[in-house]
Amino acid sequence: MDRRQAADAGLTRTLFETVASVASDFRSVISRRLQRPEQTYPDALAAFAQPTPETGLAAEEVIRDLVRRATPGLHASTGPRFFGWVIGASHPVGVAADWLTSAWGQNAGNHTASPAAAAAETVAAGWLLDLLDLPREASVGFVTGATVANFVCLAAARGSVLRRAGWDVERHGLFGAPPIHVLIGDEAHATVFSALQFLGLGHDRVVRIDTDGQGRMRPDVFARALDHCHGPTIAITQAGQINTGAFDDHAAIVPRARAQGAWVHVDGAFGLWARACPSRADLAAGIEGADSWATDGHKWLQTPYDCGYAIVRDADAHRRAMTSAASYLPVIGEGERDPSHYVPELSRRARGFATWAMLNHLGRDGIARMVEEHCRLAQRLAGRLAGEPGLRIVNDVALNQVIVRFGPDAPAADGEALTLRTIRRIQEDGTLFAGGSQWRGAWVLRLSVISGPATEQDIDRSADAILAAWRQVRASG
Repeated sequence: MDRRQAADAGLTRTLFETVASVASDFRSVISRRLQRPEQTYPDALAAFAQPTPETGLAAEEVIRDLVRRATPGLHASTGPRFFGWVIGASHPVGVAADWLTSAWGQNAGNHTASPAAAAAETVAAGWLLDLLDLPREASVGFVTGATVANFVCLAAARGSVLRRAGWDVERHGLFGAPPIHVLIGDEAHATVFSALQFLGLGHDRVVRIDTDGQGRMRPDVFARALDHCHGPTIAITQAGQINTGAFDDHAAIVPRARAQGAWVHVDGAFGLWARACPSRADLAAGIEGADSWATDGHKWLQTPYDCGYAIVRDADAHRRAMTSAASYLPVIGEGERDPSHYVPELSRRARGFATWAMLNHLGRDGIARMVEEHCRLAQRLAGRLAGEPGLRIVNDVALNQVIVRFGPDAPAADGEALTLRTIRRIQEDGTLFAGGSQWRGAWVLRLSVISGPATEQDIDRSADAILAAWRQVRASG
């Protein structure tokens, strides 16, 4: 090794050790700091703003400058009292694997560019199908998250239902294609409508199915709507409604839809993981009969961002929708799996390493225990709040979601004001972080218990802070 190579190696080691130290320090105090950013976006923008650099800074100086500017604007999303969105806490094992992924610098575009990355995906995909008890012949695409997972699965669905009608959408596009009927619950997540928009199916052309008080599609209404669909049809169900955590009745919906030739896709961004937990698996009964499923790793599996899985029963339909072909790309041999045949990207990071690491670390028992514990903690939180005068737990807490309305018996405008003021006070206090959401036209406090480090003590401390905020708001009129 010459002098320059030795210097570069020394700099690399110093940089990586510095970053590891900063990361460890950040995590070591996360439970003791405010569970919200100390800066607003305008403050953070001002902290980063500067003229375009004309000359570069030394490497260590760049990293330390980044830490200095970014730290006040970082959220406590890896902390134990973060309930703001359905966000996992990026488990240290997954983070360590993700750091190696970046350091190794592998392009997971195909199995020749990085045999190890492709192999990790292949094995992790098999583990996922086993743990979620989905058809073992299904294919799995490792994508950025549930938004793209829904997109990929619905692309496969679009191609399959049109092929049955004699139209090759991958070759000819949608111009002149038979229309596709899309049935979807009225309380479906916004990202599913985005996927339909991206695919040219439109987010307003869908048939929206009435839902019950927990946001579940009404099977009788679904059946009547399905009877009016003649031709290519896609039915989209939900495993884990984003506010209530409720599941559509897949045991009733899926067989009816498939009997009429519809493709059934399940948006299971976080709820699909109930199938990995024996005590909660009944919530997802019948889901295995669907044609495709979307879920996230960076929620209940606690992988770092970005990590999601597009799972499709018909692997050929999956590949038809996603495969990119070029003369310089490697040919697939028997028994080989090309990662790019299941995702929209060609060049991408090797997401399989972090998934493989987290599945290997937690195992079947660890995942089941974590899901059950978070559901139990959600019930504990709801129980601590439920007896307080002037607030109401709005949902049936069957999974990990809790939604709360303050002033439910007050006039609607007063209840809105009380709820929003309480949410604002909770966020200002910083003991926990939770946000608001609109449910059935009214604002609620939404709490998502899915952070890996959360304990009973964190739940009780958070409940105390929520109650204190509500009492202060109520006392102030």
